[in-house]
Amino acid sequence: MENNTTYHIPVMLHECIEGLTINPDGVYVDVTFGGGGHSKEIYKKLSSKGKLIVFDQDPDAKENAWEADNFYFVAANFAFISNHLRLLGIKHVDGILADLGVSSHQFDEETRGFSIRANAPLDMRMNKHGELSAKSVVNEYDEFELVKIFRSYGELSNARKIAGEIVKARASKKINTTNDLMEVLGKCAPKFKEHKFFAQVFQAIRIEVNQELEVLEKFLEQTADVMAPGAKLVVMSYHSLEDRLVKNYMKRGSIHGEITKDFFGNVLKPFTEVNRHPIIPNEEEIELNTRARSAKLRIAEKNG
Repeated sequence: MENNTTYHIPVMLHECIEGLTINPDGVYVDVTFGGGGHSKEIYKKLSSKGKLIVFDQDPDAKENAWEADNFYFVAANFAFISNHLRLLGIKHVDGILADLGVSSHQFDEETRGFSIRANAPLDMRMNKHGELSAKSVVNEYDEFELVKIFRSYGELSNARKIAGEIVKARASKKINTTNDLMEVLGKCAPKFKEHKFFAQVFQAIRIEVNQELEVLEKFLEQTADVMAPGAKLVVMSYHSLEDRLVKNYMKRGSIHGEITKDFFGNVLKPFTEVNRHPIIPNEEEIELNTRARSAKLRIAEKNG
């Protein structure tokens, strides 16, 4: 049961496992199984009484699973965590890990269209069977919808110009590949900042295709109901949009940051932050795995 580092190198592995404070007889969930790097370390610390449930909607990830009586692979989006735990007869768990974003495997498999480094069909679906693809977004969304996506999910100041160029180009010819899209948007990219610009464009489209923020919101809002008092919620994000939602929920008990108080003025929230500031990778890890550079890890404990 070795880690498949060709599929994905687990980011901040030690910090994530330490954050879970694993009870060998406990029940743990990894909602982003991927290459199984984090899961295998969790599993090593479990006794035969302990249980590990993992989620992944990407069919490729199942190849990294293993057979064991106390290991369960759920081929589903983690937005449905509550339903699937109920189906497994599990009421409460002792820890949940979420490593958000795209796996190294998904970036490196050229046919998936996640990367700006290779020409590939505009796809970007984390679930290969998903109905919506990047090609559909780019060629079928109206200009107003495209502006909203690039402004909200890519945080691009020239979102209107980007959307306009796409609409103008697709009127004469469909935009089918990643290179097609980059060629259309070449004039929108700031000089000497082209790589960052296209990364933001791809991020925006990818978030829309996979409904990443909506999925994260649904997941976070279910965690309190499925976690036992004292259980640890460990979430690693890779961009500010995700991190803001995680921070708000852990700090204030609300996705969008609203605070609810009881009669005595006490803030009502299901979790208490373990680390008030996000944990970030050290320079040595970033040097070994450049995809770790934007990671932020937050840990919270379920209140009693």
